[in-house]
Amino acid sequence: MIDIARAELLSPDTLQVGINLGNILLVTGKAENGDPEGIAPDMGRALAEHLGVEVQYQTFATPGEVADAAERDEIDVSLIADEPNRAIVIDFCDPYVEIEATYLVPAGSSLQTVEDVDAPGVRIAVSERAAYDLYLSRTLQHATLHRARGLPGAFKLFVEKELDALAGLVPALKENAKSVPGSRVIPGRYTSVQQAIGTLHGRPALKTQVQAFLEEKKANGFVADLINKHSVTGKLQVAK
Repeated sequence: MIDIARAELLSPDTLQVGINLGNILLVTGKAENGDPEGIAPDMGRALAEHLGVEVQYQTFATPGEVADAAERDEIDVSLIADEPNRAIVIDFCDPYVEIEATYLVPAGSSLQTVEDVDAPGVRIAVSERAAYDLYLSRTLQHATLHRARGLPGAFKLFVEKELDALAGLVPALKENAKSVPGSRVIPGRYTSVQQAIGTLHGRPALKTQVQAFLEEKKANGFVADLINKHSVTGKLQVAK
């Protein structure tokens, strides 16, 4: 089966891995040769070893750009969050880690809960095409989303336009809060972002191997070890 999976790769001796540099929990640094470092790159490298091929990273500033590259058939696997809109093109396997998403609100805000944020007149800054942007686009009934490229862009929009809330992943929002006196992260979550590995539809042997790889690495403690290795313990969890 691995031979068949290798035959489905863009190049039979190399795994082209799409990495989202915008997720600072999954990409935490850069090696001397320029390769990304972190949980996601390590998962990509381990998957290549599982398949018996070399790894080559294709890096992108946002998850939406990873999805675009997958749609153009430029990468073999995408290490981004599983999300229904993306699943139209990408065939996701089970998630390997999950990260809670909520809001940051400015000093003096009357918003206390996640539910409070979805109200008429509330303006939310969000990273365009992030998994939580796609989720909020489907589920918000009253509040409006104001999009920018990447979390740094969304944070800048939140501050400069004095918006009512910033949507994002809890650990990143806690870091953002340090730069905005009096701001606070709303407790709870509106979703838990499921970080997964996906292939293009029509690559059944490759997907089977990716799924087997993920099941093994979650069960044998490899994913948990990566969380400890990259010092993000408590900021995300191994997906169930």
